[in-house]
Amino acid sequence: MPNKIDDRISVAPQIRPEDVPALAASGFVHIINNRPEGEEFGQPTGMEIAEAAEAAGLGYTEIPVTPGGFSMAQVEAMAEALGSVDGPVLAYCRSGTRSCNLWALAAAHKGGDPAELIAKGAGAGYDLSGIRPALEQLAGR
Repeated sequence: MPNKIDDRISVAPQIRPEDVPALAASGFVHIINNRPEGEEFGQPTGMEIAEAAEAAGLGYTEIPVTPGGFSMAQVEAMAEALGSVDGPVLAYCRSGTRSCNLWALAAAHKGGDPAELIAKGAGAGYDLSGIRPALEQLAGR
């Protein structure tokens, strides 16, 4: 189910608490929830995922992103979360797209090359070309 961007990060559509043990068994050490509460009827709450993560020995961070866009605070929080984890991270939202975009923005903010970030996103099945101007601005190019 996860779409691997690189050895440090994968993104996925909404996960369920019962998915977490398998994620832990496959090597993930941290989950980042980029989905706002109540976005869709029947989605698990962040607390349910957090409890499942804790039970499986995984770290958990919430950085909810609405479909309307990204704030600098969210970009910085994602960069901080990714920088504080030693091991593979799974970030999820409704489809995985916001998580991939936020990862790329955070990576550009830390100096990542926009062309490389776009290529990594494409390799995982996500088109990041629409945020290229933001990636270039964050990367200082």
